[in-house]
Amino acid sequence: MIEMSIRQMAEIMQGSSHGEVFVTSEAIFQFDSRQINPGDIFLALKGEKADGHDFISDAMTRGAALSLVDRPVSTPHILVDNVLHALAKLATYVRKELKDLKVVGITGSQGKTTTKDLLLSILMAEGETIASLSSFNNELGVPLTLLRCTTKSKYAILEMGARNSGDIAALAAIANPDVGAVLKVGNAHIGQFGSQEMIAKTKGELIAGLKSGAVAVLGTYDSFTPKMESAQGVKRVTFGDSPKCDVRAADIEARGGFAFFDLVIGNERQAVGLQILGLHQVSNALAAAAIANALNVSVSRIATALSNHQSLSKWRMELTEANGLTLINDSYNANPESMEAALNVLALLTQEKGGRSWAFLGLMHELGDDSDQMHEDIGKKVQNLGIDYLVAINSKAYLSKFDSSTTSARYLSSWQESLDIFKEFNPGDVILVKASRAEGLDELASEIKARVMSEGKEEVK
Repeated sequence: MIEMSIRQMAEIMQGSSHGEVFVTSEAIFQFDSRQINPGDIFLALKGEKADGHDFISDAMTRGAALSLVDRPVSTPHILVDNVLHALAKLATYVRKELKDLKVVGITGSQGKTTTKDLLLSILMAEGETIASLSSFNNELGVPLTLLRCTTKSKYAILEMGARNSGDIAALAAIANPDVGAVLKVGNAHIGQFGSQEMIAKTKGELIAGLKSGAVAVLGTYDSFTPKMESAQGVKRVTFGDSPKCDVRAADIEARGGFAFFDLVIGNERQAVGLQILGLHQVSNALAAAAIANALNVSVSRIATALSNHQSLSKWRMELTEANGLTLINDSYNANPESMEAALNVLALLTQEKGGRSWAFLGLMHELGDDSDQMHEDIGKKVQNLGIDYLVAINSKAYLSKFDSSTTSARYLSSWQESLDIFKEFNPGDVILVKASRAEGLDELASEIKARVMSEGKEEVK
């Protein structure tokens, strides 16, 4: 945050100030009163289950300097018509004031958080970098990330997600990115948008919103992204598999489930060995490399940072090896593209380990009218890859066209029903757990770790 008085802040947000408070650069906006530290600012947001105004007393007790509210309270506050809209106005102002800050916007159907994490590892070595927490990428998360920036911050990395057309355009207007990156247009949230064309149009709002002098970083993994329109004066940089791409990977190989390749940018070539699981991570690494290079980071420093990076976000291709078993916990989210990528990793690792492969797959959400077909296609993918065991949880569609002669399959209505299966695991087996976040399969992964992989547990027979 940049320092200002409560009156200045109220004027920017077109609200009224009540109380005398000076906000320091250490102040952080919080919407959970339990997270308040002395000097922070509490956002009294109204949700479906709770009203933040009911927690103002708790926030003040914990040391909040003031609250942002839409109805008067007795403690220091700024009164506005709409807390979210006011927050956007303040974030827009702060972005304009921090003229030396380089802002990156990242969107796409998959890979946003991993790309953000990789880029953070690169840019942290170049200067103070503020990045979206977890996958905090909406009309609340983007302003909050910008408001964590100070005059000392050199870079801000913003994930940008969308539920509706126009969402990303609004976020881009607040952030005014110096670099905008679209990773890929896929089927994630297709039930919400209706078609890939509408998804592409919405993701393309980031590129369309870039000002002259900015850089558009575009993946080449689908037919939509490379064609996204940009304003005159916006430099376009592509990344992908083609030799024609500005940023590409050469001599890709897998070792122990991890990708090794040469990063090629222009006439420069540097070796990279990723420490995050899966060959599909190469595209995320290329995106991060393209963004960093657009910010004038050298290829050698990019390659070093990519090779040193370790996963920052939980439940995303999280690898655990213990007691003779290998667990891949990718339970944070799922769509058809990420599901295929995870299954490819499962097949590859199983081949290397010499054991059997287990896929515990839960429902993929927000796929619209084609949901059953997409689940059925994943079931076919399981068979084509030669996965040994499929456990379909809360989705019979995986099994609708299944041939049990090649893969053993069973359906369970909930993950809790799978606990008896654990005794079937053998040393060398590789286990994948993946579903949309709302299915809660992170709890299944935790049970596997606790019951058969923890130190001191009885050996798997």
